[in-house]
Amino acid sequence: MKKSFFLPAALGVGATVALHRLYRYIYYSPVGRQGDDYFFALPHRSEGERARSVSLIDRLNARPYERVFVTSFDGLRLAGRYFHSRDGAPLAILCHGYRGTPSRDFCGGADVCFQAGCNVLLIEQRAHGASEGHTISFGVNERYDVVRWANYAVERFGSGVRIVLAGISMGATAVLMATALPLPENVRGVIADCPFTSPRAIICEVGRQRGFPAEAVWPFAVLSARLYGGFNPNGADAAEAVKRARVPILLIHGEDDDFVPCAMSRQIADANPARIEYHTFPGAGHGVSYLADTPRYTELVKSFFERVLRE
Repeated sequence: MKKSFFLPAALGVGATVALHRLYRYIYYSPVGRQGDDYFFALPHRSEGERARSVSLIDRLNARPYERVFVTSFDGLRLAGRYFHSRDGAPLAILCHGYRGTPSRDFCGGADVCFQAGCNVLLIEQRAHGASEGHTISFGVNERYDVVRWANYAVERFGSGVRIVLAGISMGATAVLMATALPLPENVRGVIADCPFTSPRAIICEVGRQRGFPAEAVWPFAVLSARLYGGFNPNGADAAEAVKRARVPILLIHGEDDDFVPCAMSRQIADANPARIEYHTFPGAGHGVSYLADTPRYTELVKSFFERVLRE
């Protein structure tokens, strides 16, 4: 009797522990040095590229800014930094990536926004930086945070403010997913740099890269997200969301991205070619297209701003 009782109990405890570890591995934040602006989880292709990143981070962090906060749909206090260029300027809302920092992920992109004459709002995603929460939902909940920040901008700056949403990696996926939601009409365009198509696609892709039986593990990844993160990772898909987009989208991806395959951006672009302008950067790894070809990247982004922000 004891054997027959304890064996199922032990298996149940083991399964619970395994699911919690899976949640911690995939979804939990913060971990390690993720909040360190100068910690690069993915190595640069060269020392020169790394040195440029550090210089750009230093320059961005030296700019004066205002701390701002909003409350998410599920009651989290979300933080951001607002950089003011001039009164009446368009606003770029910038969304960083998975376990990233705003200054690291947008050290180049923010500079292009300043050059384009924009005010800049660098948000800190839920479970990152000074924002509350401990669960990263790969865009599923973050897309609603994007809408909340856009509405905050209209509340603060008035009905005439012109907004561009921009994201990198998971932040790019979040802004693309947000295009299927009721964004304020002030949002004139979206810029997405190296997005993934869906939580399932990127989690399984990274699992394969690391030698895990990704498809076999996926049902358990879903269960762990539901049990410990309170969300369904099958709940949103960027490629599906952009089919309902009402604004122009600039999509950028490095051709040598060995973290988020460039093919994912191609799938997103193909979902709505009438709205999406798609560009790839030869030789660029994940999130470093700006560093790979700064003049071309700058010209693409500035031209997009000029086109979508016309009165």
